[in-house]
Amino acid sequence: MSQKSTSKKSQTDWQKLDSMSDDEIDFSDVDEITPELFAQAIVRHGLKPSPKKEQITLRVDSDVLLWFRSQGKGYQTKINDLLRAYMKASKQG
Repeated sequence: MSQKSTSKKSQTDWQKLDSMSDDEIDFSDVDEITPELFAQAIVRHGLKPSPKKEQITLRVDSDVLLWFRSQGKGYQTKINDLLRAYMKASKQG
């Protein structure tokens, strides 16, 4: 089964943009990127792909799950990141 790409071709005129200086670019419609917002950014371009994930059933206390869910979108990734950090810390000890 082949999958269609969900990416769309950029409509940006990159050649025009490359020829402009920073002062010529209008950023007025772009929100300021605060250090807090920047800290939450996830950049994947040019990096090796994320490891394959496996779906599992895992029993956790309901208050723990509620807390993670209250963190909003990406809570499962946060759980995975914490488990990975624990795994790495355990290997060093």
